[in-house]
Amino acid sequence: MEIGNIITMVASIVIFINLLLALGVLFFEKRDVGYTWAWLLVLFFLPIVGFLIYIFLGRSLKQNNFYGLTAEEQKLLKEEVDTQLKLIEEEKREDVPWLKQYNDIITMNLRSSHGRLSEDNEISIFNDGHKKFDALLSDIKAAKQEINVQYYIIQPDHLGKRLRDALITKAKEGVKVRILYDEVGSKKLPFRFFDDLKQAGGEVRVFFPSFLKLINFRINNRNHRKMVIIDGGFSYIGGFNVGDEYLGEDKKFGYWRDTHLKIYGNAVNDIQVRFIMDWHQAGKDKKHDDYKDFCFHLEKHHGKSPVQVVSSGPNSETEHLKNMYIKMILSAKESVCIQTPYFIPDTSFMDACKMALLSGVDIRIIIPCKPDHPFVYWATWAYVGDLLEYGAKILLYENGFLHAKTIVVDQKIASVGTMNIDSRSFRLNFEVNAITYDEAVSTELYNIFEEDCKLSAELTLERYHKRSLWIKLKENTSRLLSPIL
Repeated sequence: MEIGNIITMVASIVIFINLLLALGVLFFEKRDVGYTWAWLLVLFFLPIVGFLIYIFLGRSLKQNNFYGLTAEEQKLLKEEVDTQLKLIEEEKREDVPWLKQYNDIITMNLRSSHGRLSEDNEISIFNDGHKKFDALLSDIKAAKQEINVQYYIIQPDHLGKRLRDALITKAKEGVKVRILYDEVGSKKLPFRFFDDLKQAGGEVRVFFPSFLKLINFRINNRNHRKMVIIDGGFSYIGGFNVGDEYLGEDKKFGYWRDTHLKIYGNAVNDIQVRFIMDWHQAGKDKKHDDYKDFCFHLEKHHGKSPVQVVSSGPNSETEHLKNMYIKMILSAKESVCIQTPYFIPDTSFMDACKMALLSGVDIRIIIPCKPDHPFVYWATWAYVGDLLEYGAKILLYENGFLHAKTIVVDQKIASVGTMNIDSRSFRLNFEVNAITYDEAVSTELYNIFEEDCKLSAELTLERYHKRSLWIKLKENTSRLLSPIL
């Protein structure tokens, strides 16, 4: 066979495979139109290379019972959701203003993400890494029964070793210790980093592990959650990962500004269930984990904060957390305060912001003044620039790096968690947020936002219009890539 014929045959095979993949993306996967077109362009204009990129980054997850719940567990979950929906409808009373005003958000979270409402919680807020990890390590030291730790990033540095060594000590004391981390986020961890913990009786699992630490077919689906549950009685949830940079010890970023919550009360049970499901999914043999082996808070707490724990991930058809944010924004009467390291929303989120602004709602968004991912940073500028035209106030945080993921609406409701405002968090990552309907907690978060405003410079419309041609080029290029960033 002549060389020319061989080349023609190979080219035909490649084109055929690309065509099949394109048809699969187009007809068999329910995806956002912008996301679909982005992958079609990759497949058509990068033959072979585009195929490999799609294998590692583009495939969707199976959506049927991703966490392997038994039929009995699925039945109990449905019954519990139905029961609480009925209770919420019956208790929509005039003497409980927050329940009446935000009934639609509560109901949506319950139906879409099974986010139960608990009203007996007590919340503490951390916005400094040293204070958060000092409190966490102190609580670990005092643990009596169980410590469940889940982080997207665990660095093998001073803080990472402090956490590991504290857990080794507790495991030797007989406390049940479990660690779950994301393979991609914690890629710097040495293979034997947790060996001593395992020898002491601790358990370690990796979410979507790589093959020989080299090949990961789920590199684009990251478990971005950060949760710690201790003795089933209280939990930590928010934006801090584990590493010296989160203590402000990285010269590149300087002070690290983040937000984390410590929660007492029955919302801890929902965070515990979230951990158990991720823990089970990461089990090598997928042997069913008995919920009886985990600690749960069984008594009513004395707290007064209503909380729902809402999670989302690429295994679900609905973008639960994005929809919650949109619902919160559209409920606003006076103000919306957002803090996020990345602001690359989709059309639905942008439309919600524009409708709120046109309705007279004051929207302020604080983003970092320095990038940790250049393409993401310039795409953020492109989107906030659009909102400037509608009257939004954009502030650039100058006191280090802003990593907080918070939203406060009318100083009445607020959400803190792991979700960034971008397509990755909306549809590709596994995320979790706590939304509270406590006016006191929301006001405290609002006051923290106000203090951050004092450490930020305003990006005015005049300043935005004066940006250079080079910056405009970077913005437009990044915005074009935003569906797959």
